[in-house]
Amino acid sequence: MDIGHLCGIAAFVMWGLLPIYWKQLDAIPSLQLVAHRVVWSSLTFVPLLWWWGGWRQVAGVLGRPGVLTRHLAAAALVSANWLGFVWGVTHGRMIECSLGYYLTPLVSVLLGVTVLRERLRPAQWVAVGIAAAGVAWITAGYHEFPWIAIYLAATFSAYGLVKKKGALDPLPSLALETVLLLLPAIGYLATEHAAERGGFGSHGAATDLLLAMAGPATVAPLFCFTVAVRRIPLSTVGLLQYIGPTLQFLVGALIYGEPFDRTRLVGFLIVWSALVLFAIDSLRHSAARRRSLENAKTTP
Repeated sequence: MDIGHLCGIAAFVMWGLLPIYWKQLDAIPSLQLVAHRVVWSSLTFVPLLWWWGGWRQVAGVLGRPGVLTRHLAAAALVSANWLGFVWGVTHGRMIECSLGYYLTPLVSVLLGVTVLRERLRPAQWVAVGIAAAGVAWITAGYHEFPWIAIYLAATFSAYGLVKKKGALDPLPSLALETVLLLLPAIGYLATEHAAERGGFGSHGAATDLLLAMAGPATVAPLFCFTVAVRRIPLSTVGLLQYIGPTLQFLVGALIYGEPFDRTRLVGFLIVWSALVLFAIDSLRHSAARRRSLENAKTTP
């Protein structure tokens, strides 16, 4: 197994285990946690990108029309996604968060249809329909719509759509987005601290250290992901991405004992079957496209 595959696995394992980290900070309001994530991530990105050479890439695209607007929109979406995820984890909805990230690829293809006018293959339509049936089953069983799951899938899919035509690699791109959020985050934290509602400095040194670790906890998996996407096929990355929500699901069910009864099991099995169909179709399509490109190269 080469470095690309190892980095890909490491990235999604870290993302899958990240709820354990946030769970240790459930005494801090979710919005403060996101603000701290922005501040400490920005402080982590600056020296990393200086060493990586990424700031030259950022400076090279900022003069292009629409680039800053696109990244402002991306910053708003990623912070909204972080807020939903942190809130879900710290309020005992980890399993529902995992459902959201399982649904993300399917919501992404729907956005491609509605926004980019892309055409879905028949198997993709079937997968989307099956997943919708799974969500409907869970909703009917609990008389409560899994809004956290849909919110996370929608915000992350929209984030991916905005980034689809981005000119930056993932690492400098997220660095720019966190820097754009830095001043609002500092202002909010300063206001909370002045009102004596600030979490930093109020819950002991261990909590302060954990808050400061929000930077490395955000940057480390993204760094591994950046290495992976440069070295392995995107179809492989697409399969590896299911490591994250699977670990989130297991952490919620086995470590924190979140309820997972027969109704949820049936709903998840329906969604998982949709993802299996979606993954098989994606692999077949990628293989067919590779064969077509190879044939085109060898044809005189």
